[in-house]
This record gives sequence, C-alpha cells and structure tokens, in this order.
Amino acid sequence: MTKPRPTILVVAAGSGRRFQGGEHKLAQPLGGPGSGTVLGRTVRQAIATQLPVLVVTTPSQRELVAGLAAARDILVLGEAEAARGMGHSIAAGVAERSGAAGWLVLPGDMPLVRPGTLLAVAAALEHHAVVFAQHQGRRGHPVGFGAELYSELVRLDGDDGARRVTLRYPALGLEVDDPGVLMDVDTVADLERVRAVLAGTATVGKG
Repeated sequence: MTKPRPTILVVAAGSGRRFQGGEHKLAQPLGGPGSGTVLGRTVRQAIATQLPVLVVTTPSQRELVAGLAAARDILVLGEAEAARGMGHSIAAGVAERSGAAGWLVLPGDMPLVRPGTLLAVAAALEHHAVVFAQHQGRRGHPVGFGAELYSELVRLDGDDGARRVTLRYPALGLEVDDPGVLMDVDTVADLERVRAVLAGTATVGKG
C-alpha cells in the first residue's frame, strides 16, 4: 500500500482586490516563453514536485489551470463560498484531501516558489506539526500542516487563513535558499518585480 504523502493546496479563490491592473492578478501573463500566467506557473511549480496537488479556485479562474491539472485535482468553490476568505478555502481543500499525510498551503499568486522548497517543507512535516519556509529569517510560504491538525484546519473560516493554527502550535521555520518564498503578487508593482526576476534583470525582494 502506498504511503500517504502531503498534498500541496494551491489556494486560488481570492478576489485579488488590491491588484489594480485590469484582469484578475492570477490571470496576468508573466512574459517570456513558457512563463504563462501567475496562477499557471504556481501550479506548474507545485506539479513539478510530483506530490499530490489540489487547486482550490473559483469558476472564473478554473480555465487558468484546466490544461495543467486533472479535473480531480481542481476544487471549484462557488463565488459566495470563496468570499468567506482564505481560511474557508483552506478548510475546503483539507476536507477534500482528508486522507493526506499533511497539507502545504501555497497561495496561487506565488509563482517563484521552487519545487525543491515545497519538497523540503513536506519532508519536515514528518517531524513537525507546523512548518513554514523562511528566507534569511523572513517568514514566507508555503506553510505545511501535519495530518494531526485536520480537525483544526477543517474549521477554518475568514480572511486570516490558518494563522490561528500556527499560533496555537509550535512551528518550525525552515530556512531555504529560495527568495521566492517571500514574493507574492498583490499589486502591479509586485507583478513587474516577478517579471523582472524571470527575465533575469532583478532579484527577488518584497519592498
């Protein structure tokens, strides 16, 4: 029997209200050959680990990953459900993959997180209930949760995500040589920074 492995939850059901660049931030092209969209690259990075992946998204964003992930690996929330916040999205993903050995929460707007980082966090879950990636002492994503926290995670709701769970349990900050763990795409300036990093004209940093 195959041993259960942690599942990567790519959480992509937010409204992206802070982004003022026209289309939803997750649909923004990154530029350059094969770069795809913000969400598409995030999902490809997760799939490259060969760990189980579940994309939690909405009907309006589903088409961004339809060609990358199998239908069984996409959980589509109704717009009203998604509006309940990141906590609810995480809870829905955990419930959908209740048999996993743990869950790595990776926001869909973090396309620079490396597959090796995801694997390192997954490995650390064998010995710790909560693990988060950090770079040069700065806390980032993904955040991993062990299977023993299932009952806590499926009750999450609201915009705080899993913050209250990380505060209640000892967490390991796993130092990684991956500045991408600090870079999300909340604003147009963030998007331009990610594009510059992929083009090799800038280094990752969050101002």
